[in-house]
Amino acid sequence: MSSSPSLDRFRVPPGSRVRLKQWPTRIEPLLKGGKAYARALAEHVERLGELQQRLHASHSHALLLIFQGMDTAGKDGVIRHVMSGINPQGCQVVSFSHPSTQELAHDFLWRGVCELPARGRIGVFNRSWYEEVLVVRVHPDILRCEDVPGGPGADGKVWRQRFRSIVELERHLDINGTRILKFFLHLSRKEQRKRLLERIDDPDKRWKFDPADMRERAAWKDYMRAYGECLEATSTRRAPWLVIPADDKDDARLLVSQAVLEALQSLRMRWPQPGPARQRELRQIRKQLARG
Repeated sequence: MSSSPSLDRFRVPPGSRVRLKQWPTRIEPLLKGGKAYARALAEHVERLGELQQRLHASHSHALLLIFQGMDTAGKDGVIRHVMSGINPQGCQVVSFSHPSTQELAHDFLWRGVCELPARGRIGVFNRSWYEEVLVVRVHPDILRCEDVPGGPGADGKVWRQRFRSIVELERHLDINGTRILKFFLHLSRKEQRKRLLERIDDPDKRWKFDPADMRERAAWKDYMRAYGECLEATSTRRAPWLVIPADDKDDARLLVSQAVLEALQSLRMRWPQPGPARQRELRQIRKQLARG
């Protein structure tokens, strides 16, 4: 892309009120034509691969990408396309589904903490600890299985406590070198209907359709309310939420790849430089190799 769009308009300012109806699910296309899109994404992917090598070599930071969104919002596709040029040895993708018995025996952040990327690596969370203030909030019966002291609480105390725990954890991670990017793939209800129909009608996609998707779709308004309050409470200066218009898959992938690029570039990573002793050692080894 000759000129990259500013991501500021997609970033949730800390402390702001979020009404997702006011956030676009579709924007004016960033590029016109499939070839232009493919070329721009390829450039991003190539650059990401180069920066990942530097991240690994410098070994001073980690990068954590968190993806949230309604069913069919395109999380899998974004991850697959944007991370296609990354060395698999330096990246880990974790998809969080229903918690296991062991995970339920711990606090709600535990299973996510266990999957955090080490320094020099990129971690990708397809869903995350945010499910505990989204799905669990929309379906409060789940909370009873977690043996949380006090239960759901009509006054919202549980959710306020969880928001605070998440913000404090993410602040701790940032202080200790893990840069966090959080993407909410904002899909319209109309576009979701179209994609669900495609899953049913296409034999190659039919396996993806889960009847439970219809139950979640019926709770659309509850989810939009839960997402809005979540974004309000947990978008911070160092770990902001980006509300990515997801009705157009190409635009969503370009915006995400641009955000990841900018995050890695901001780390100002350098290739490690050997000290004097190591340089002398390398010169001696080079002489031996040159002699054959």
